[in-house]
Amino acid sequence: MGCGTSIAVENQTRPSETDRSVKQHSPALTIKAAILIQRWYRRYVARLEMRRRYTWNIFQSIEYAGEQDQLQLSSFFSFMLDNFTQMNGNGPDLISHLLDSVVDPLTEEVRQLKYEQIVVPESYSGPRISFPLSVTDTNALLSAFKEEQTLHGKYVLQLLYETKKFLKQMPNVIYLSTSYAKEITICGDLHGRLDDLLLIFYKNGLPSAENPYIFNGDFVDRGKKSIEIIIILFAFLLLYPDHMHLNRGNHEDHIMNLRYGFTREVMQKYKTHGREILQLLQDVFSLLPLATVIDNKVLIVHGGISDKTDLDFLSTVERHKVKSALRLPKRSVDHPNVRSCSRSSSRQRSRSRLGSPSSNGRSSRTSRRTKKHFTKQGSCSSSSSSSSSSSSSINIPRRPLPSPSLLSPSDVLQVPFLDSFVSLEPPEPPREELEWKQIVDILWSDPKSQNGCCPNSFRGGGCYFGPDVTQTLLQKHGLCLLIRSHECKQEGYELCHDGQVITIFSASNYYEEGSNRGAYIKLGPELVPRFFQYQVSRSTRKLTLHQRVRAAEGSALRALKEKLYAHRSELVAAFQQYDIDNTGRISVSEWALVVESILRMDLPWRTLRPRLARLGPDGDVEYESCFEDISPGEPIPPVTPNLAETLYRYRTDLEIIFNIIDKDHSGKISIEEFRHTWKLFSSHLGVAVNDQTIDDMARSIDFNKDGSIDFNEFLEAFRVVHKLDVKEQQQG
Repeated sequence: MGCGTSIAVENQTRPSETDRSVKQHSPALTIKAAILIQRWYRRYVARLEMRRRYTWNIFQSIEYAGEQDQLQLSSFFSFMLDNFTQMNGNGPDLISHLLDSVVDPLTEEVRQLKYEQIVVPESYSGPRISFPLSVTDTNALLSAFKEEQTLHGKYVLQLLYETKKFLKQMPNVIYLSTSYAKEITICGDLHGRLDDLLLIFYKNGLPSAENPYIFNGDFVDRGKKSIEIIIILFAFLLLYPDHMHLNRGNHEDHIMNLRYGFTREVMQKYKTHGREILQLLQDVFSLLPLATVIDNKVLIVHGGISDKTDLDFLSTVERHKVKSALRLPKRSVDHPNVRSCSRSSSRQRSRSRLGSPSSNGRSSRTSRRTKKHFTKQGSCSSSSSSSSSSSSSINIPRRPLPSPSLLSPSDVLQVPFLDSFVSLEPPEPPREELEWKQIVDILWSDPKSQNGCCPNSFRGGGCYFGPDVTQTLLQKHGLCLLIRSHECKQEGYELCHDGQVITIFSASNYYEEGSNRGAYIKLGPELVPRFFQYQVSRSTRKLTLHQRVRAAEGSALRALKEKLYAHRSELVAAFQQYDIDNTGRISVSEWALVVESILRMDLPWRTLRPRLARLGPDGDVEYESCFEDISPGEPIPPVTPNLAETLYRYRTDLEIIFNIIDKDHSGKISIEEFRHTWKLFSSHLGVAVNDQTIDDMARSIDFNKDGSIDFNEFLEAFRVVHKLDVKEQQQG
């Protein structure tokens, strides 16, 4: 037992010595471990942040590229109105009913009576409202929309009619005071996301005399509940006209609605009265106020300002005449043309100055429609950009030209007179055009960090305005703060220009689930903004930061690869210019240069390369690997690969045009309509497609040979399939 005892004591003493040894070294080891963990975590967070940033850049670049395409489509609409011939007896009227303002032959009394006489069937189970509206009506609407119910077309027309009557009495700029309320709530873009609006009301309370709201435009498009949102907003506007205020956004525009989903949503939900609702909405959108001023100190507009913005002038414009900011106001007579000192300089000047007289020497002429003029200025660094912004409010996308080198600093026209040059001041644009420019800049502009003002070439419309432009406008009108929306921000809001400009965005998960928060602002008498953030999603809370970034990144990369596919022929041709030996590989620098030159999306292509293309053994990029993860759906045999890519690239535009032609929204159009429209479209874009190819394609799309084309099958034929998605579906 003695031995046993001694062993037990010996065993007990050894751990204690070890413990003392560990305790002696533990502080150093702990610090070293903490440093290693900290370094690892910082690298991990830095990589996540890098992925998050380039994902965000991809989403924004694709969004703005879509807006540039919309401007090009708008130009095509004008071309179409001038060239669309009579087909089946319904020629230009077929398109102009959605593109031109409608002259209403009915009087107000007759129209009101017409809406009242619309019969609501007994089988209708949705909300029933009466005018003037009451709190019971607004509560009924909120409850019904939460239950996925649809308001009958009769009530929608009556609501829009009453809203139109009310907005006609409103000024362009609304002046409010915080002395009548404790705080005013300001919301940004909603874009058809009803859940965000309902969450705002849940957190902040419903609009009332004690709880006033300002909604800063872009209520519709992109989301699936746009019509529900404007019904709720217009209902509260009529119920609390002094405490509910709506500014116009760039998406309160019927041409924008054609591309971004609102027109399609209305026609799907209101098959009987949809066309009439859309026509009435043209008037309602054009009558929305353009700006709101709080306590004569805070200016609220949807987009921004330019160095030409003048609130006094803005208060006098006839806003109802600008049905769409994407189309110049029609004029029956152009201004006199003035021949410049050289053809090249005049051509450059006419492209860089929106609305300036044509400088090609042709005399002025009277036309039924004045065609739209666009600038083709590609960057903010042009020599003329700092002096003028609103004069180039809409730009043709992705076609940058060098800055005019012969423009004089005083921006005068050089006119040859015998052997000498005479300088003439450029003619003053007509008032309609000046008003249009003011509205475009208010709805489309974005702030930038550098001083100056230049055309917003990235969006294709409006301008970029710097801190100096903000400071000048605020001082001129005795203001201290500019609140705007128009741009999605990851935290729902952002401050710039030394805190003088605030961007507020209220649509959470705008690009992808978990991509961004929404936010709103509350302003009290002290005019100190308080920000409230939120995010509508049950699943987002369950996801880690890494999972949210990965999900958003995957979605962004899929969209980017579709862009690559849409330009495959151009990209491969440009890659091959660097691949002299036909190896199928080029350097990373050359690959990045080519992709940017074709897509012009201003993205970090070197950083994105590992996600888009594979490297060969020698470290060069195997450029064909860009297209490995995507492939076309079920191609139509007569369609060549190049034409298939062209059709895919413009599939959204084609869908919009075909939906206009498809008057009854049956999903089918005649072969003759298809043939004629595609010829116009290819002619306008300069796409070389011969008549035989178009005819062969039209016959191939007519699968059942009934003389009409099912456009859904047409779109499916040119759909891009992601191979990775197919594998996941097969595994699932």
